[in-house]
Amino acid sequence: MKILVIGSGGRENAIVSAIKKSKKNTEIFCAPGNGGTAEIAANVPLKQDDIKGLLSFALENKIDLTVVGPEIPLSLGIADEFTAAGLKIFGPDGKASLLESSKKFAKDFLKKYNIKTAGYESFTDFQTAENYAGQKIHPLVIKASGLAAGKGVFISENPEESKKILDSIFNEKIFGKSGETVVIEDYVEGFELSYMIVADGTTYKPLITSMDYKKIGDGDIGENTGGMGAVTPNPYVSEDLVNKINKTVIEPALEGLKNEGIKYKGILYAGLMIKGDEIFVLEFNVRFGDPETQAILIRLESDIIDLFLSVINENLKDHELVFDDNKSICLVLASGGYPKDYKTGYEIFFDKELHSSGLISENGAEYHIFHAGTKKIGGKYFTDGGRVLNICAKGEGAETADIVYAIAEKINFENKYYRKDIGKIYVRP
Repeated sequence: MKILVIGSGGRENAIVSAIKKSKKNTEIFCAPGNGGTAEIAANVPLKQDDIKGLLSFALENKIDLTVVGPEIPLSLGIADEFTAAGLKIFGPDGKASLLESSKKFAKDFLKKYNIKTAGYESFTDFQTAENYAGQKIHPLVIKASGLAAGKGVFISENPEESKKILDSIFNEKIFGKSGETVVIEDYVEGFELSYMIVADGTTYKPLITSMDYKKIGDGDIGENTGGMGAVTPNPYVSEDLVNKINKTVIEPALEGLKNEGIKYKGILYAGLMIKGDEIFVLEFNVRFGDPETQAILIRLESDIIDLFLSVINENLKDHELVFDDNKSICLVLASGGYPKDYKTGYEIFFDKELHSSGLISENGAEYHIFHAGTKKIGGKYFTDGGRVLNICAKGEGAETADIVYAIAEKINFENKYYRKDIGKIYVRP
């Protein structure tokens, strides 16, 4: 079975690894891939936004299944193009992907279908947005409406800060076209929850819960990032809360999508804020989260290929989705300076007892090293992005994080940076 995975991050390395665990005979390609996927798949030098090139490759190589990792190709309608060409692809269509690619669309959708979200207004010019923000009680949340790699959300503490943020988005155009529309919304306090389900247009099934660490600094301070780590399960989530999320967020959203003429097939990721008994939707994503996916998939026991096909063939109800009972943690090793300015091209050194990728066993616990921003040249690995490596482990408790942090010390590259508190609240003493 020929499978194409689109993307180049740690999430895609984890997806390829999960596919490799299948009992099915597979030949895996990854476009464009990274240094880690090169070890277990054939990297294809096609960019994730090259929809025509990817389609031609899939047709010429008779790809049986395509799995889309990142949001950009989904927003460009890759699922529509592949489906029209008679190819099987896992991921929602272009219209459904507006839930992520347009925060304005998502907020308007939530309002229309009475799904609780923070109060908001959207703007297309600096002056009107500044006037509005200047009259609002702070803190405020300011978001670029378009895709911004997880970096387009700001929490402003006062009107002066709001003015600077809006100026950078509208006038300095730090997000380009993604910042042509801005959403300003009320700040809601509580705890954040990443909640993912898989849907086939009729049925949905939740994945195990996870907790993402968005901020660059220990104690959740500093700039927003694409994610500096994750744990599963989320320590704050009860079965009652999961049921409430399903009833008040997921089911109304899926029903609303049907009313909009959208058959939602793929991962739906709700970014939630829990405040007392209230559940607020902060955002939707239309794909696997990163790095949550890395922590989730190492606990997947059922066949991921069967999961993908059950969604495409619209028989998810017949698929048994099984995870083990472990706890897991994912720690991101990043380039110093991320998420702002950072340098790449530094060689990565792994202690001799470590493999550069894949599953390894130490003291009875499992761990993986997934590559994110790396490239392999002449048998050596080099940094090639802001988030470089993901160290993931699973086990029964505190030793899980201890193993992850011990491995982090055995991997070195210039300007290596990582948070020291990932999982501390949950799996460390």
